[in-house]
Amino acid sequence: MQEFETEKREDYARAGYLVLPLDDRREQFVMWQSSVASLALNPCSMIPVITGDSGLVSTVGAFITGSIFFYFSERFAFRRSNVAARQALAASIVYLPAVFILMMLTKK
Repeated sequence: MQEFETEKREDYARAGYLVLPLDDRREQFVMWQSSVASLALNPCSMIPVITGDSGLVSTVGAFITGSIFFYFSERFAFRRSNVAARQALAASIVYLPAVFILMMLTKK
């Protein structure tokens, strides 16, 4: 398995893609990436109500779905299991369409 991992990394490097580091920094990076990115979504979801493009219902819904996504991201960051990773992925897939639908339904 390690040989396959090394071969993939070499292919990515030749193509110019950046991949996660192999050493101890990998866990820190994954934890930081999942936490900070999902945490930044909630303030961003408030922008449409501040600019007057959507209503309060949309904002509250976006905040709730963003909080749920943040929960699953944090769970993945601290548990680091395949199950937690799949749940975080599923939450991310649900989050964005849910926010867009809320914004469309409550657009002013």
